[in-house]
Amino acid sequence: MKAGAGPASEILYEDKTMKYERFEDLPVWQAAVELAIRVYVLTKDKFFNQPGDLRDQLRRASLSVSNNIAEGFERGSTAELLAFLYIARGSCGETRSMLLFTERSPEAAHLKSEISNLKSLAESCSRQIRGWADNLQNSDIKGQRHLNDQVRIVYQGNKSREAFEKRLEETMRKARPQDYPEEQQ
Repeated sequence: MKAGAGPASEILYEDKTMKYERFEDLPVWQAAVELAIRVYVLTKDKFFNQPGDLRDQLRRASLSVSNNIAEGFERGSTAELLAFLYIARGSCGETRSMLLFTERSPEAAHLKSEISNLKSLAESCSRQIRGWADNLQNSDIKGQRHLNDQVRIVYQGNKSREAFEKRLEETMRKARPQDYPEEQQ
């Protein structure tokens, strides 16, 4: 099995499971890279030339989001992926915190618009990571590293059964709406 492939790389988006074989294809990783790039551009402003390490820390925190998503994705177990997703989410919070600090400085007033956009992007990354982590926590697969043919067959059988049961219920609801009074209101 290819690195990153398997149930640990399945992400539920709006009731659709999507499989990714490369972390570079993950929408959340792409958003996190965009966050880091835009933070790097922001921190080229003269405001960040002050003594201290705000510029470097802000850059490190924003870059840490995509790096931890990538590292967790490549690890091969759901538990490790989850651990790295939580670290990435923490880095989103750290980035937002420093952006809020910067936003409150009168010397950074000319950066307010871009800071607001970056805070929104960091929040979006955090929400996506949380959604993915919640999905993984509810998974019965321990990750690609733990998959063998028998586990794979059982997993696929369960997925097929769940899909069939969902289609059956939808068919029954359409054929016998009187049996589902809560939907007739």
